[in-house]
Amino acid sequence: MKNYYLGTLALFAISCQETAKVEVVVEEGPTVVIHEEQLAEEPTEPEATEFYDVKVPVVGPATSDKLPSDAIVLFGGENLDSWLSAVDSTAAKWHVNEDGSMTVNDKTGDIQTKQNFGDIQLHIEWRSPAEVQGSNQSRANSGVFLQGLYEVQVLDNNDNPTYTNGQVASVYKQHVPLAKASVASGEWNAYDIIYHAPEFNEEGGKIKSATLTVLHNGVLVQDHVEIKGSTEYIGWPNNNAHGKAPLVLQDHGDNSRVSYRNIWVREL
Repeated sequence: MKNYYLGTLALFAISCQETAKVEVVVEEGPTVVIHEEQLAEEPTEPEATEFYDVKVPVVGPATSDKLPSDAIVLFGGENLDSWLSAVDSTAAKWHVNEDGSMTVNDKTGDIQTKQNFGDIQLHIEWRSPAEVQGSNQSRANSGVFLQGLYEVQVLDNNDNPTYTNGQVASVYKQHVPLAKASVASGEWNAYDIIYHAPEFNEEGGKIKSATLTVLHNGVLVQDHVEIKGSTEYIGWPNNNAHGKAPLVLQDHGDNSRVSYRNIWVREL
C-alpha cells in the first residue's frame, strides 16, 4: 500500500470566490493535488458551504428575436455608425444592404469598431456569395480579428480545400478547428466567440496568453485554445504589449463579397 506524506501544512481561510490548491508529495507515485478546504475540518452543517455574499448580475436572456439585455449592438442592419475605416479612421466604406446586412467593399480596407474591447462574448453572422468565385484562400475570404490582432478565419471551404490551419473557423495559422460546420455557400453562418485578452506586466512582457472559444453554427470548433500571439500571414506570432483594442473585420482585397449581419458583444 502506498504511503502519502503530507508533512506540515498551514490551513488557510478559503475565499468563496477562489479555491486554492496544494501540491502534495507522494512517497510512491505521482503528485496529488488537494484543495486546501479539504485539509480543514469537515463541515457538519449545509450552511457552512453555502455562499450568500456573491451577487450574480441579472441579464435578460437572448432569444431568437431578442438580444441579451446588456449586449452592445455593433451592427443592427441600418448603418455603420459604430465602425471606422481601419486604414485612415474615416467613415467605414463598406456597403449597407436593404436586407440588413453589410458587404465588404473590395479594396477599401478593413473596418474596425470605434469602441475598444478586452474580454468579450461576441455574436457575428456572415455569408459567402451563393455564386462561387475563386478558389483556395481567394474564395470569400475575410476574418474576425479580436483586438485587431487575433483572427478567426472566415472562408468558403465548401468543396474548396486549403491549408487546415487557415480554413474556415481556424485561429489563423495557429489552431485547426475541431470540425467544419459550414452551411451551404450563400447561406448565413454564425460564430459565437468567448474571448479573454492576454495580460502583460509593466515591462511589456506577456504573463498570460489570450484564450478563445468558438462555436460555428452551434458546433464547438475551438475549445478554450491558447493564442500564441498575433496571427501572422508570414512569420511567427508577435506578443507586443497592448490594452483594449477594436474588433476588426477584414477586406481581403480579392473581391471576397463576404457579408455580415447581427453583430453584438457583451463585455465580460
